[in-house]
Amino acid sequence: MHDIRIVRADPAGFDAGLARRGLAPVAESLLAQDAARRAAQTAAQELQARRNQLSKEIGQAKRSGADSTALEAEAVAARGRMEALDAEAKAAEDAQNRVLEALPNLLDAGVPEGRDESDNVVLHQHGAPANFAFTPKQHFELGEALGLMDFGAAARLAGARFTVLRGALARLERALGQWMISLHADEHGYSEISVPLLVNDATMYGTGQLPKFEEDLFRTTDGRWLIPTAEVPLTNLAAGEILAESALPLRFTALSHCFRSEAGSAGRDTRGMLRQHQFAKVEMVAITRPEDSEAEHERMTKCAERVLTELGLTWRRVLLCAGDTGFSAARTYDLEVWLPGQQAWREISSCSNCRDFQARRMAARYRPAEGKGTAFLHTLNGSGVAVGRALIAVLETHQQEDGSIAVPAVLAPWMGGITRIG
Repeated sequence: MHDIRIVRADPAGFDAGLARRGLAPVAESLLAQDAARRAAQTAAQELQARRNQLSKEIGQAKRSGADSTALEAEAVAARGRMEALDAEAKAAEDAQNRVLEALPNLLDAGVPEGRDESDNVVLHQHGAPANFAFTPKQHFELGEALGLMDFGAAARLAGARFTVLRGALARLERALGQWMISLHADEHGYSEISVPLLVNDATMYGTGQLPKFEEDLFRTTDGRWLIPTAEVPLTNLAAGEILAESALPLRFTALSHCFRSEAGSAGRDTRGMLRQHQFAKVEMVAITRPEDSEAEHERMTKCAERVLTELGLTWRRVLLCAGDTGFSAARTYDLEVWLPGQQAWREISSCSNCRDFQARRMAARYRPAEGKGTAFLHTLNGSGVAVGRALIAVLETHQQEDGSIAVPAVLAPWMGGITRIG
């Protein structure tokens, strides 16, 4: 959510920021709505002052026995006009907010120009794609050959974009989630949180999922929403709060199921587990002072990178361009992992600095130790990482010529001594 004062201060600059995302200018219409709101409010305040004066004059007239009929009529008319002005101000404010709440965050100056993912910038790479002595298979070929990945059963149970995992692959998925949440909680300083998977409208609005992305979400019959990521409840833990500066930063992590309709992905990644309606993910969220958020963004991204390194995966960090940066983010790093079976880089983690964009929507503030008043917090979120995609990467990276899978050593405590799935 944007502060209208930013638009007032530099309307051309605000429109230029939106233009980087390919959006049309809106400052002029926003300022017209703002002017209408302020004019109605000023007129209402002037009428209120006149009503206060009329009240005194009516009292004086009655005490002296004078006729107060005209004064009383004027007071009644003023009250009616005030009600109309209040309605005008509210209508202008609502119209203004409908525009503001649908606008994405302004981008950091360092975000490169570009229209889509083809314009993203690779910053660095860890490792190099391995040369296999055989033709590597894709994850679903491996899983089905092992008899441990069942898409047919999932389709009968729930339809497309679901998977049933059996035996050692089910355990491997669980091991990945347990290891990652433990790593972030025990070694990276994040507080582990168990979150609701169903949330209300205000919670979805606070992190920017509503109203713009309603079609990407699943809604229950009682009006709640299934979370698309644990970022939603974790970030909203600060909603409506005024935190002490000494309490910052807050760092939260959660292992949860996530639910997405994939409304815009028809025909994409229809085979396998890459794009599912239901999946597990370890999420990281940080809530910081404004001056700390850039360093926190780097720290969070490195936490996700460590996951990939310890799993023995080949990965790279990518800075998203203007056209590929998400709605709430000012700056985003994607981590992409090399999938030998696909012979392609695929996103496995996305770490974003949202600055005060979400905090304004959530009314999340802190009170500086020095000075007066409060200020909006900065919020950050990142995958640490998506469990299903980590499973895919492990299967394809550590596949053997006989179709078996070597289990990364870091998962041993959660695999009950299983070092190879075959």
